[in-house]
Order: sequence, then C-alpha cells, then structure tokens
Amino acid sequence: MSTTITAPIKPAPLNIPDSSVVHDSGADTAPYVIGIESCTSLGTTLVIHLTGEIDHHSISPLRALLASAANGGYTGLVLDTARVTFCDSAFLAVLEWWPQRGRHLRLANRSRAVAHLLNAARVTGLRTVHADAPAAGATT
Repeated sequence: MSTTITAPIKPAPLNIPDSSVVHDSGADTAPYVIGIESCTSLGTTLVIHLTGEIDHHSISPLRALLASAANGGYTGLVLDTARVTFCDSAFLAVLEWWPQRGRHLRLANRSRAVAHLLNAARVTGLRTVHADAPAAGATT
C-alpha cells in the first residue's frame, strides 16, 4: 500500500468564533511545517519521506503519526530526510522514542541539517541513531 501526501502534516484549523480567539503577539510560530512527500507501508514497516523544518514547534504532528503507527502494529520505520532543511533536539527525541519496545529505525538520505544534528549529538555524548546513508552532498 502506498499513500502520497502533498499537504503539510499539520492539524486543520479549529472553527472557533473570532471573538474567542486570543492572539499572543509574543508567540513564536514555526515559519515552515513538516511535510510528508510520501508515506509507504511495506508490511510492518513504514517508509516516510520528510520535507521542511522539524523543531519543537512543528514536531507534534509527526509524533502523533508515529504514535498511531506504533499503536497500529508497525515495528519498522525508515525516515528519508534528504529534504529536511532544519531540525533540532525535538527530532532527536522522536528518533530515540521510536526504537523502544523492539521497534527498528533507519535514517536514509540524511540531509546536511540532519547530519549536523546527529554529529552534534554524538560529540556531546547523546545516544544517537546510526544511519546507513551518508548526508546529502557530504564527502567521505
């Protein structure tokens, strides 16, 4: 089964009357959202091609998608991050959460942003995910 999603994975806006909406001018919102270029199911493995920026503002929909997949019996996850332009420690938290309870994770086609985050985590002694593919555009 293969599903392609072109819209960003963010929740639909709530239908709240304008009079009850509170605007916080100091709120920091993510300028971009996580997008899913494609999502394919191969048996019990989910293959997701991510795009955009992954940070603590935009990570919630990805967490929800992965929690739903885990609850649905998926035990493998392949994340293609070639088109991820930025990521922070929120992405690391997801990468460390998925392999719990015997699930398996593989990062494919790491972008420079993902490679930089993983290298920084390794240098600081954080447990990180090992990926088979080199960072996009990286020299070895």
